[in-house]
Amino acid sequence: MMSNREPHRPVLGAIRAVTYSVPDLDAIERAYVEELGYTLARRGQVGAGEARAWGAPAVEGAPMLVLAPASGEPVYLRFVQDAHAAGWTALTSFGWNATEFVVQDVDALARRLDGGAFEIIGPPKSLTRFPMIRAMQALGPAGECCYFTQVGAGSGLDLAPARSFVGRVFIVVGAGPDVDALFAPYGAFANAVDAPVATPVTVISRAHGLPADTLHRHGLVRLTEGTLIELDQYPRSARPRAVGAGRLVPGMAMVTFAVDSLGQRDFMAAPVACELPQLGGAAACLRGVAGELIELAAPRP
Repeated sequence: MMSNREPHRPVLGAIRAVTYSVPDLDAIERAYVEELGYTLARRGQVGAGEARAWGAPAVEGAPMLVLAPASGEPVYLRFVQDAHAAGWTALTSFGWNATEFVVQDVDALARRLDGGAFEIIGPPKSLTRFPMIRAMQALGPAGECCYFTQVGAGSGLDLAPARSFVGRVFIVVGAGPDVDALFAPYGAFANAVDAPVATPVTVISRAHGLPADTLHRHGLVRLTEGTLIELDQYPRSARPRAVGAGRLVPGMAMVTFAVDSLGQRDFMAAPVACELPQLGGAAACLRGVAGELIELAAPRP
């Protein structure tokens, strides 16, 4: 007897790490530790298994730095040093483009960052629909785009709280030429999605030399623990991010998500041990439609 039930679809879990390819780890460590209050979680080198799983054999042995928020939450920033990662511009190419941190006081953070390693490209401003939410945008020492968001009481939104002055990553932003196509890798999961809408996004318009009121389509994939994926459609002036053979793309290269099990998927390479602190288990990568790396991390059985 045939069953009409749809096959079980797992849930894509919370953001666990964001990985960047950067030219200078020392500059990164100074900025994120001294200005954001992040702490050192691990220092080492990229292993052969990790490099293979990421489709980036040329970064095997590269120096690597893993940072965590002062809260101690197991949500990490992983930086891989590569001299070839210099010279790119955030918000102008496809793939992962911005990392959003939840913070306790965005105006105080803006004062702290003034004159430091982070260049503020969008000063603190309350959102029109949710005035209790204030957000700021900045570029880090390697040109990486960071959003800092304070979520006040009464928003009614299920968003991760700030458990330290600069808390965990709670939103990651990917981009491509067709926002509808960007949702494809997440169709295998049971997560709720918000269909794309068109609104002005000042930092995108500015990066592409467009009027501030230009509309850009963007949608959401809702994850666990009050975290989200935002998917943006970039203007026609955007291009694929240039990358050398066997390397990670410069800047924001990969996002790691928790899953209960890796399952049977079309991974880029065989799963390897997950080397992120406190996580353990196994990890494997998928490649999204805009070239972005999507790493799944599952606990030990």
